[in-house]
Amino acid sequence: MDFDGAVLAHRNWKMKLKSYLSKPDHSLDASVVAADNRCELGQWLHGEGWQYSNLPEYPKLVSDHARFHKAAGAIVEKANHGQSVVEETVLGANTEFTNASTDVVLSLMAMKKKCDLRIVGVRSPVHSQPGQ
Repeated sequence: MDFDGAVLAHRNWKMKLKSYLSKPDHSLDASVVAADNRCELGQWLHGEGWQYSNLPEYPKLVSDHARFHKAAGAIVEKANHGQSVVEETVLGANTEFTNASTDVVLSLMAMKKKCDLRIVGVRSPVHSQPGQ
């Protein structure tokens, strides 16, 4: 998994939504945006990434990622239904979308660190006891 690419892709969603809110043309389907298994990260989480499900970082990333997509989908849904969507209200600081986006990035970085440690054969201090 390209964790750095996933971080960039999720950060780019803010710009994509900002652009969409300026002219909602129904090119985004709220149910597709809200689905957490359609993007590359979601496909990995619900597929090959399952091998990391025993790590505490994995369920947090899955949860944060689903929350991110739910928040993005809700924004698109409002825009598509002609509701007034003020950019600062939905994309600004301390909004559900921004908080979820930040949590996804932090969770991705935590997973990357844990996966990098596993790949090079370094065990975390918690699991470095003999017999573990």
